[in-house]
Amino acid sequence: MTGLPSYDLQMRAADERSRVHNSISELRSRVNEELNVKKQIRERLGFSCGVAAVLALGLGYSITGLFARH
Repeated sequence: MTGLPSYDLQMRAADERSRVHNSISELRSRVNEELNVKKQIRERLGFSCGVAAVLALGLGYSITGLFARH
């Protein structure tokens, strides 16, 4: 039977485990960055403030309309 010696197979398996571990660590890091709400809002502060302002104006006008009808 021609094949790789067991030492070579063990080394390849260790390298593969290391690659998988590094890939999972990188994926966790990227997911945590993307799901960090405070960071996302800070990066898009102008857009967030604009959306909040439009929602506040719309809510204000609708509530005022309930009390100011003639």
